[in-house]
Amino acid sequence: MSHPGMNQDDAPRLGIGIIGCGKVGATIGAAWRDAGHAIIGVSATSAASLQRAEEMLPGVPVLPPDDIADRAELLLFAVPDDEIESLVSGLVKVSKIHSGQILVHCSGRYGTDVLEAGTSLGALPIALHPSLSFTGTAVDLARLRQSTIAVTAPAPIRPVGQALVVEMGAEPIDVAEADRPLYHAAITHASNHTITIISEAMEMLAEAGVSDPSRVLTALVDASVTNTLQNGSKALTGPVSRGDVGTVSAHLAALSEFSLNVSNPSARNSYIALARSTTAKALGLGRITDSQAQEILSRLD
Repeated sequence: MSHPGMNQDDAPRLGIGIIGCGKVGATIGAAWRDAGHAIIGVSATSAASLQRAEEMLPGVPVLPPDDIADRAELLLFAVPDDEIESLVSGLVKVSKIHSGQILVHCSGRYGTDVLEAGTSLGALPIALHPSLSFTGTAVDLARLRQSTIAVTAPAPIRPVGQALVVEMGAEPIDVAEADRPLYHAAITHASNHTITIISEAMEMLAEAGVSDPSRVLTALVDASVTNTLQNGSKALTGPVSRGDVGTVSAHLAALSEFSLNVSNPSARNSYIALARSTTAKALGLGRITDSQAQEILSRLD
């Protein structure tokens, strides 16, 4: 692996095994392969994962997890979060994890604790989590080079985790074991909940007769995200930040009718919950007074 002052050609190469060929595992494996590491095997069972392995990791043998673990210098567990700990324990029981082997997972939720069964034998644990939504296609490789990856590992091996991230073309950020749940909550809140909000807004626009909701929202959402990333909560605009109670009331009435028409109250519930948070933020910024905040909250109730 490379480090400051080391040429790429001089960096030691690893034999990497990948257990699970989901979107994340396939992309990270392809990135490490592009960096010069050898992917010695990948496990894949479903038709989708087998096709992904063929497209993203051509020529890499598809092997059982036991065989991969037995041969790999670095073992990537690219499986659902709740399967990592039991999978590691299972491989330990059949003596497929060994001292000095590097164990890596990509769960945002967990640090290295879920690798404890292997660590107790002298394996080296690293938790990596890319701040990226994956498609499982070659487009992810370019996006990976624009992303950050959270690195959680014991201090002696943390530089190895950082180097593995740099080799993908991404930027490593250190996240302590105890901070992983909050880190993951933030990533989830920013990504998944944004999808919920925007998709609900598109449904509202469609109900309002707009034929191309994405056309209406693209510039607005892009500007909102850019302004917020540059200025934080100071980017806040809109009726709540102006104390415009009448507009909030009109929104609630329209959303009540919308909920009845589509037989789904989720958009109205989302609006109310986020308007409450926005009211608190606007009050904290000094944009509205206490009385304005109370009036808005009473309407939301």
